[in-house]
Amino acid sequence: MPTVREATLDLLRELGMTTIFGNPGSTELPFLRDLPEDFRYVLALQEASALSMAEGYARGTGGAALVNLHTAPGLGNAMGALVTAYHNKTPLVVTAGQQHRGHLALEPLLSGRLVELARPYVKRSHEPARAEDVPHELLRAYHTARQQPSGPVFLSIPMDDWEAEAAAPEVREVSYRTAPDPDALRRAAAVLREVERPAIVAGPGVARSGAFSEVVALAERLRAEVWQDGVAALAGFPQSHPLFRGVLPLAQRLVAETLAPYDAVLVLGAPAFTYYPYLPGEVVREGTALVQITEDPEEAARAPAGTGIVGDVGLAAEGLLGLLPEEPGRPVPPPGDPLPAPEPSSPMSVDYVMHTIAELLPEGAVLADESTSSKPVLYRRVRADEPLGHLTSAAGGLGFAMPAAVGLGLALPDRKAVCVIGDGSSMYSIQSLWTAARYGVGVAVVVINNRGYSILKSFRDLMGLGENVPGLDLPGIDIVQIARGFGCNGERVEEPDELPQALKRAFSSETPYLVDVLVDTAVPRMAR
Repeated sequence: MPTVREATLDLLRELGMTTIFGNPGSTELPFLRDLPEDFRYVLALQEASALSMAEGYARGTGGAALVNLHTAPGLGNAMGALVTAYHNKTPLVVTAGQQHRGHLALEPLLSGRLVELARPYVKRSHEPARAEDVPHELLRAYHTARQQPSGPVFLSIPMDDWEAEAAAPEVREVSYRTAPDPDALRRAAAVLREVERPAIVAGPGVARSGAFSEVVALAERLRAEVWQDGVAALAGFPQSHPLFRGVLPLAQRLVAETLAPYDAVLVLGAPAFTYYPYLPGEVVREGTALVQITEDPEEAARAPAGTGIVGDVGLAAEGLLGLLPEEPGRPVPPPGDPLPAPEPSSPMSVDYVMHTIAELLPEGAVLADESTSSKPVLYRRVRADEPLGHLTSAAGGLGFAMPAAVGLGLALPDRKAVCVIGDGSSMYSIQSLWTAARYGVGVAVVVINNRGYSILKSFRDLMGLGENVPGLDLPGIDIVQIARGFGCNGERVEEPDELPQALKRAFSSETPYLVDVLVDTAVPRMAR
């Protein structure tokens, strides 16, 4: 009979999970020793970076990715990234080495309550009761991670389990899509047929279900203007399409004001709605029909208004198309006004930098974003026409985008991986540049450097707290020198005439390249 380790390696081969992201420790060494040549171990220098790289890789491959963390301290380091993966609904199998079963009762060094630590932000958290159960539990974790709503699953594996005997589990086929209630779809279609001016709010669930083309067809059939959910964990609609209108604001009153012109709002694959600052108001105006379709029952359950339908967004879009007339009897909305090109200035405006990025971004580029205070400008200027055109953290935390871009580059070597990030955000996972250099990932990193936590300054001003708040400035950081220390080429740009050539060098480089762009330090005004 094979060992647990042998059975596990065979299982991972069958599942196509031969790339492992991690930062090893003593409790992981028994699994990692003599790793077969057909496996690839991607070393990150910190566990949060390993997990976010795995998330980018999972998004790039369209499957589940495997992460190996180091017991309680390593899992603790990765918890912020795990929160992001949970909110982004990214399928991950996350493992950590537990101490030897022989003395767990004595709580030795590097033992820990791993299951409890991970549980709030995974779909399932478990430590197998017996060593021989490990391969079966890994298979269950894989299917659970991919089942809608997808997300991370955690397994704690005692370090001595790998040498026990275990039979390899049979790899079964499991369908992961759940069809929406057909009667509920018919009622939704009846509402959409009767209204005069419908709108669609497209969220990352559209991308997760592979429903980009179906939702485009639905918007064109309805002649509906389309808005993106306020946090674009994945783009939900091609943003160069003439029906696209922009990204919703992140406050209740402002969302209601934005959607006020419409008499029906169809939310696809998104919460209804995503809020950040507390600006209370209506959900939608009185008399506006609100229909939400999501693969996540929790998303439907917590919506404050409207009708919820739970099921695969792609199947729902197909179902609605079959229930709606080809000619809706309403005019095609005129396209929005084009944005004028910004003028160059010194210091550079964020608007000019994002416009230049949009002008030079390679065709087919995949983009991870953590520009934070500059995010609204990126959304206006850098249009995503496919799901990975925008990838960000739906949890709102920092440290995700740079390693996620590295993971995207590993998964999609024929497409340019780009990270647009703030200077404060860049410090959370900048060690991921070492992994990019070590594994030959030509990721381009563009740092929007305003020398501080500008988003917090915006909140300070919104809350009327005055300017005497500590810890919001970041002087004296040489990001280019830090990048070079990790084996990444880079340059600082201070004048607008230098920017295009610097971006061209970054976007054409076959090795990681960082451009540190100094921008105007004026604090952006947060909408009230």
